Amino acid sequence: MLKVAVIGLGHIGQTHTRYYSQNKDVELVALCDILPERVDPVARQYGVKAYHDLDEMLANEAIDAVSVATAGPENGGHHYDPTMKCLAARKHVLVEKPISNNIEHAREMVRCAKEQGVLFGVNLNHRFTPAADRAKQLLTEGKMGEVLFINMALWINNPNESSPWFHMRALHPHSIDVMRTFGGPIRRVQAFMYKGPGRKIWSNASINMQFASGAVGHLTGSYDASRFHPIERCEVGGSNGRFVIENVFERLEFFPRNSPDKLVVANPIMGGGMGTFDDTFRNRIMTFVEQVQAGGPLDASGDDGLAAQEVIEAAIRSWEHGTIEEVQG
Repeated sequence: MLKVAVIGLGHIGQTHTRYYSQNKDVELVALCDILPERVDPVARQYGVKAYHDLDEMLANEAIDAVSVATAGPENGGHHYDPTMKCLAARKHVLVEKPISNNIEHAREMVRCAKEQGVLFGVNLNHRFTPAADRAKQLLTEGKMGEVLFINMALWINNPNESSPWFHMRALHPHSIDVMRTFGGPIRRVQAFMYKGPGRKIWSNASINMQFASGAVGHLTGSYDASRFHPIERCEVGGSNGRFVIENVFERLEFFPRNSPDKLVVANPIMGGGMGTFDDTFRNRIMTFVEQVQAGGPLDASGDDGLAAQEVIEAAIRSWEHGTIEEVQG
């Protein structure tokens, strides 16, 4: 039984808490947030102790793993301190994305986890779907052949005006991680950005990419899209065929290169299908628990979270300087 705590009890932290509480291999032992009005009611709901100080929780509770679901600037600015404290205490950590909005902090977090010998994962939950698993099977079975190109799009409605790079740093760890899942490491980027009507931040982005394999890719992203319609589309073209994943988990289609037939995998109503987007959190947390219990390695590791942020920082440099940028790391 894995003893787990959650740090940060906003909406996302409460989602982590719910799915840990439903996992038969987890004992939820504590919740922590500096705001009593946020954590205390949730702790009472789940019958666990509430803490308002992380050091106190780490000193008083026997914990194996934690979720760090704090937010902060660009949704990652408050991840560094609690993550570093938990890693130093030799706890396995699942941190919300982005791993950090500060690339030096992100690099240090990954180094620290390795030095401490603990498992460190990032909640890159868009890849934890039956559709993505089936697509990876097409790749490993050779049905796609060599990957040639990847077109990725992620659009949501977010009116937040917190910083010029909020859209890039907070949203696109997901899209870049999906692209890396199917195409491998990304080495070069060229970015173009646009401020939507009335916006102060770069709320739209078009990014060209080249993978280490030589394959090419493109990402279209926006914070100015409808909140009522599909949010994501991933198209992967290979030498033997092409697949498309519609709206994260709803549908996978595979188009063989030399056949008029196509394979359609729809999200099943029963028997392992997904009901809502929140189920990506369930799947990701379930996988984290299983892999920690097995001693690792982790899917969507700290290394993966860092790699996504390195691509984002390269895209920001590209737009600032009008250059094609090499991705560090």
